[in-house]
Amino acid sequence: MKNDPSRFDSPAYRAVRAPDPWPGIARIADAARQAMEAHAKAGYPHEVCGLLLGRTQGADFAVMEAMPARNAMTERAHDRFVLHPADYRKAEARAKALGLEIVGVYHSHPDCPAMPSPTDREFAWEGWLYPILSVAEDGVRALRAWYYREDEGRFAEVRIA
Repeated sequence: MKNDPSRFDSPAYRAVRAPDPWPGIARIADAARQAMEAHAKAGYPHEVCGLLLGRTQGADFAVMEAMPARNAMTERAHDRFVLHPADYRKAEARAKALGLEIVGVYHSHPDCPAMPSPTDREFAWEGWLYPILSVAEDGVRALRAWYYREDEGRFAEVRIA
């Protein structure tokens, strides 16, 4: 089932984006980026998700590792994701063992733009990085990162370095 990209032109989608970018940057290690992209391609046409291990410093994020997780939302996997609890626990244990922390959650948007949806806003936590990969049958088309501003109820785009 293909998603309808035109729905991203609706007022509900425009409302999830903050007008100003996030002041910090996201430094994503090449291996972490490659892992996210491979996961998104392999999971197409379903949404995939995973956790990001790294560190934060002020408004900046340093992502050292991307750990794929299972999408527990099997009924609507084409346009929703829920991190599998066991995979979250594995990521917590790995982060602790490496002296890192969970700094965010990535997921894919099959056949849709790499921008937050109203559902993404509903489940976002302030303080985490949210990379979104736009993926199509021919591969990953875009990777953009976002930060949820709780006080504004909006996402701000985070520049990826």
